[in-house]
Amino acid sequence: MTNASRRQFLLRTATTTAVLAFQVGGIASLLITNAAHAAPGKPETTSATLGFIALTDAAPLIVAKEKGFFAKQGMTGVELKKQTSWAVTRDNLELGSSGGGIDGAHLLSPMAYLLTTGAISKSKKPVPMNLLARLNLNGQAISVSKEFLSDKLTVKAPVLVKTVAKKNATGDKFKAAVTFPGGTHDLWMRYWLAANGVNPNKDANLVVIPPPQMVANMQSGTMDTFCVGEPWNERLVNKKLGYTALITGELWRDHPEKAFAMRADWVKKNPNAALRLLMAVQQAQKWADNPANTSELAKMLAQDKYVKASVDDLLPRLQGTIDYGRGKVVKNSRYKMKFWASNASFPYKSHDAWFITEDIRWGYLPSSTNIKALVDKVNRADLWRAAAKANGYTDVPTSDSRGVETFFDGIKFDPNNPKAYLNSQKIKAMK
Repeated sequence: MTNASRRQFLLRTATTTAVLAFQVGGIASLLITNAAHAAPGKPETTSATLGFIALTDAAPLIVAKEKGFFAKQGMTGVELKKQTSWAVTRDNLELGSSGGGIDGAHLLSPMAYLLTTGAISKSKKPVPMNLLARLNLNGQAISVSKEFLSDKLTVKAPVLVKTVAKKNATGDKFKAAVTFPGGTHDLWMRYWLAANGVNPNKDANLVVIPPPQMVANMQSGTMDTFCVGEPWNERLVNKKLGYTALITGELWRDHPEKAFAMRADWVKKNPNAALRLLMAVQQAQKWADNPANTSELAKMLAQDKYVKASVDDLLPRLQGTIDYGRGKVVKNSRYKMKFWASNASFPYKSHDAWFITEDIRWGYLPSSTNIKALVDKVNRADLWRAAAKANGYTDVPTSDSRGVETFFDGIKFDPNNPKAYLNSQKIKAMK
């Protein structure tokens, strides 16, 4: 081959490779898993509409917008839309932005699976989702009305059975508020009650209240206990309306919480844009986890357009100072919210297997659900790794599993054997 011929051959090869790399048709899915994501291509769109709830753990999306991480990735048209409840978030994800809804969201992790199966959609039809990242670990709590201060309820609460029975004897059933059926707060509340001998389906009345309305409803006597993310547990203590029985990290240390999830059809249509959104969110999580930025973060979140809370409600628990409101104050808590540390951002498939298993336990999903197949369909740990590589990050988990998890009551969850976990639970309501 002559030098001229060799040059023509190389030119044709390079041109063909470039065309394939940027094609957005039938091979778009290849872009998601291809290592070439280390040099992401031009985004197919610069716009995306993302929903969020007024909670501290929406921080990664808010930081990515406010600090320009989205814009630096070429995603200059990202719009954050505040949602009034998780039910509204669900409805808007089903609509999609083309129908006046949203493309993705700060989301309760199990909701990505409940939507994908059609279990919670209004139409009862599947709304396939892609879970791109975990937004945080820890950072939720179960709070109790000051009426029960003398009961000294904590994570291990043998007295809880008597507390509930005494309240039920008045004819006013013990009420426990959660934020969405089958969501994380529902699962934390159910786990706590059941582990302490209270059947949440028979002994208590679980009611659904949007996060920002929890404190007002506690004040009006709507519930006896609630499970929600910050800053609403801190606000309850600051207003002296109740106390923190436990930080959810006490139930399960460094447990997964919210997710960054997108409609699967949006990711398929816009693989480069999805990668760039994810890169920006990862960068925002690192920024939010830096103690040097915590005060600025609290002020950022406090704005009316975001959480609409005082810095006094936001800052202490972000810094790891937990005032339980019952004479106990812990500084530098091991259970504080994490955005990046301890692989907080990585979407472990083993954690999603637990969420699905718990939703089976409580009848939100049928016992015939193929857990592994559903996780593999929704969880995009592969895309997370591609984004991390493009960001130049090296602290990346090599396994999709964090292994066997142990809860406060000694129960273990082996992601390779969910059935054994279900069999070990005495209280359940499976279909």
